[in-house]
Amino acid sequence: MESIKTTALGSQGLHVPIEGLGCMGMTTLAGMTVYSPADEGGSIATIHRARELGVNFLDTADLYGPLLNERLLGKAIAGQRDRYILATKFGFYIDDAGQLSSGYAINGHPDYIRKAIDRSLHNLGTDYVDLYYMHRPDPKVPIEDSVGAMAELVQAGKVRYLGLSEVPVETIRRAHAVHPLTAIQTEYSLFDRGVEEDGVLAACREMGIGFVGYSPLGRGFLSGEIKSLDDLDAGDFRRRMPRYQPENFAKNLELVANLQQMAQAKGVTPAQLALAWVLAQGVVAIPGTKRVPYLEANVAAAHLPLSAADLATLDAIMPVGSVAGAAY
Repeated sequence: MESIKTTALGSQGLHVPIEGLGCMGMTTLAGMTVYSPADEGGSIATIHRARELGVNFLDTADLYGPLLNERLLGKAIAGQRDRYILATKFGFYIDDAGQLSSGYAINGHPDYIRKAIDRSLHNLGTDYVDLYYMHRPDPKVPIEDSVGAMAELVQAGKVRYLGLSEVPVETIRRAHAVHPLTAIQTEYSLFDRGVEEDGVLAACREMGIGFVGYSPLGRGFLSGEIKSLDDLDAGDFRRRMPRYQPENFAKNLELVANLQQMAQAKGVTPAQLALAWVLAQGVVAIPGTKRVPYLEANVAAAHLPLSAADLATLDAIMPVGSVAGAAY
């Protein structure tokens, strides 16, 4: 299989494959199943196969598990650290016993940031991470203070580049003025085009900040494989999401049915068509999987050309604002 292309992520010097590997689903998320039960052996095999295909940009966070995901990646890349580009995140408060706070409290205080990076480095088995994101901004701490502390980590050599996740344009501008940002990570797919509506994507392009889209397959909805809630495991966290509730589910299935028709006509899967659309927007996508066949299908999507007419058809199939239900 042809290796994947690389691109500059932002304008600070980081280069990554146009498609990374979202690793969240490889472990639990705050005790909940993510998409399907965890499979350590399969996950590690997927990480290794991803590198063979050029997909060596791994995305994790201390929240995932919590902490279990970083430890899994540390195990997977042991002895091969220089072959991978690691991105992790901090922000959701995790105490010294590894317990997530009730209510998903955010902690953006400098002292906590310094503690969080050392814990992540230990769990990942490395002395630096390539890209360090603030998972969510702390409303109680000025973003300038949080990013200032993150900048100190760059100076200390613990972090190479900085990013933020799920932040509005004003916060991005304020943070970027403290230390140049390399990436903003936000959900982005045909199913969720909020970053087009709120100006985040345009602002990133204006400021030379890279954009990383997570859940480019609409948390699996765009695969066409989910026909009813019964297709999800009982503990699957998606069962709690508005878009999967009965009043929204049927409406969203209709959108996916139109996507399936177009995919069939092109001889590809709905997931590949949806992923190719995200990549055609000039951003980096990080579809998540813990299975090699799905990984290989996702990499194939990176080689799927879409014409201007194809893009226009997809816009018509799933225009901005057409999806029923909020993301959370």
